[in-house]
Amino acid sequence: MAMGRTDALLRPEDNCWRIEHADRFSLIVDADDYFCAAREAMLAAKKRIMLIGWDFDARITLCRPGEKDEAPAKLDDFVIWLVERNPDLEIYVLRWDVGMVKALFRGNTLLTLLRWKAHARITARADSVHPFAASHHQKIVAIDDSIAFCGGIDMTSERWDTRDHADDNPDRVLPGTTKQYKPWHDATSLFDGKAAAAIGELARDRWEAACGQKLEPLDQSAPQWPPSFSPMLENVDLAIARSYPDMKNRPAIIEIERLYETLIADAKTLIYAESQYFASRRIAIAIGKRLAEPDGPEVVIVNPLTADGWLEPVAMDTARARLVAALRRLDKHGRLRIYHPQTAKGAPIYVHAKVTIVDDRVLRVGSSNFNNRSLRLDTECDVALCVDDDAQKATVAGLRDNLIAEHLGVDRQTVTDEYAASGSMIATIEKLRGPGRTLGPYEIPELNDVEKWLADNEILDPEGPEAIFESFANDNRGKRGLFRGWHMVRQIRMRRARG
Repeated sequence: MAMGRTDALLRPEDNCWRIEHADRFSLIVDADDYFCAAREAMLAAKKRIMLIGWDFDARITLCRPGEKDEAPAKLDDFVIWLVERNPDLEIYVLRWDVGMVKALFRGNTLLTLLRWKAHARITARADSVHPFAASHHQKIVAIDDSIAFCGGIDMTSERWDTRDHADDNPDRVLPGTTKQYKPWHDATSLFDGKAAAAIGELARDRWEAACGQKLEPLDQSAPQWPPSFSPMLENVDLAIARSYPDMKNRPAIIEIERLYETLIADAKTLIYAESQYFASRRIAIAIGKRLAEPDGPEVVIVNPLTADGWLEPVAMDTARARLVAALRRLDKHGRLRIYHPQTAKGAPIYVHAKVTIVDDRVLRVGSSNFNNRSLRLDTECDVALCVDDDAQKATVAGLRDNLIAEHLGVDRQTVTDEYAASGSMIATIEKLRGPGRTLGPYEIPELNDVEKWLADNEILDPEGPEAIFESFANDNRGKRGLFRGWHMVRQIRMRRARG
């Protein structure tokens, strides 16, 4: 592992599990590229493929629309074809158990499971090893302990989209139908080397915890990098961070929480983040401390307009409204902005990506969101890298500018040039925002008393297994709640005001 900045920022057994070397690394944006890269990587698999996820839909196709090769297009047929073609290959699929139950009522899922179960070298299981109301949320793929994917994209329906997020894309439809679903923005990572072997170990550990079966590690073979994708970075040290809830015989792991707090505290000029939610009290407090500083960093967060589902908007959107209102009171220097992306015709683009880029040095991508569940209740896996080399720093900055350019409907160089001229990403975005494809500013909605109570008491987004069952009696005030710990931020602000 390279010495220097990485050692100071990324610390094993504190804000990450391990730091391992990757010969090649790429950030993959949106599922059009991810599905293609995953397909190419699985086609080259020799011994083992492990698919660990929140959800899988075997009806989806992994190849791009219109593309053909000798393998079947649909995931269910593709998995069977892979093992029948290669007698040495074994495939393991692990998904959240509640998601599995829901999937049984989706199309031909039951038939697919029976077909997979009938094959001796395909094993599909449901992961039920989590506390009440928690979920298995990791989204990782480990191939031959040599190639790995880690990010936020599930191999399921309603995820595929291209980076232009066209309003009327005829291929963005539910499997087996012509019904369109909403535009979807997402991200994951691809890497090899010892970092990929570590993800293989993590996948085997999760499989053993969920299924009771111990899988042996593989001798690392020469990684078969997907031929259609060039690596964005080479020779980087990659930190792997996890969330794991407190359970019997296994203590909680809060590496991701500590990683977020470290990255926010260390930022010099800019924190750029994409997250499905903004509902974490701890992350908001960390950001609030930086906003209270006269020379702290800008904070730019890209969220969906509203959370997906029927329950999530009540839990996530109300907490976001309360936290943002509190942060704006601290933001005397105007350094916080939250935006929502929209299509050329003004339709909301759903943000499912979980990416954080700090200055031009740090890139984090994974399955965790800015919400309490991701930090202490669900199982999560993120990866992060910190670079010092000028060429690598330029690449990290370019990845950030490329994401922002995607949302604004402009080319990356335009964002890079405007940011260099102004020195402010907020000023850059405000100058480049316009009609059509753009980023719209977040507006705090009016909340009723019930919504405020739900948000303030974290009823639907608990911090961990124990928080679900905490009492709401008066003598318990201060032990839970969205604004617990904010006195520290207020004290910092008061000290700053006194000079």
